[in-house]
Amino acid sequence: QVQLVESGGGLVQPGGSLRLSCAASGSIFSIYAMGWYRQAPGKQRELVATITSGGRINYVDSVKGRFTISRDNAKNTMYLQMHSLKPEDTAVYYCNYRSWSGSWSPDYWGQGTQVTVSS
Repeated sequence: QVQLVESGGGLVQPGGSLRLSCAASGSIFSIYAMGWYRQAPGKQRELVATITSGGRINYVDSVKGRFTISRDNAKNTMYLQMHSLKPEDTAVYYCNYRSWSGSWSPDYWGQGTQVTVSS
């Protein structure tokens, strides 16, 4: 079992910045993939960015150049630094984790943290 706890959301003006954190605890494997997803009202959950234990990083096109995903293995924590925020970035942001040990584990999700971009 893995527990994920997000933090760092809030209200920010357009053009502002926020940093989200996702603290993982429990059975953390050495080979894993973690990611940030978001879900806006009335829309499906979408992938924002992913990072693997091997260091591979991917972003959805809409956040490239504005968001940076990173991790601190010593703290079992993943981050999402968000700059130049836009109203369309408003959503609940979720942390995701899955591990590899011969096959992929089920997905684990955090409870979500609200990000609101508004003037």
